[in-house]
Amino acid sequence: MNETTCYVIAYDIPDDARRSRVHKILSGFGTWTQYSLFECFLSKKELILLKAKLVKHLNETQDSVRFYPLCANCLENVETVGGSPPAEETLFLV
Repeated sequence: MNETTCYVIAYDIPDDARRSRVHKILSGFGTWTQYSLFECFLSKKELILLKAKLVKHLNETQDSVRFYPLCANCLENVETVGGSPPAEETLFLV
């Protein structure tokens, strides 16, 4: 069985380079919904893999990444008020 859980993942990283690396890693696992927040549906194995990838790029005295698991009932009650999620940055190659 490969059940997934929805995780809301929030991060607070003051360094631009580290924050960009963390954002890129999280983009491979979920959906960017707020500027420092992702929603990811992860199996236990994927959660372990994600944490292992992130820890390589974090400064433990300055950076914080928080994982909030949402149960199915909680997920059904998620509401959004206000504007749309942030737009992905567009890369143009010339």
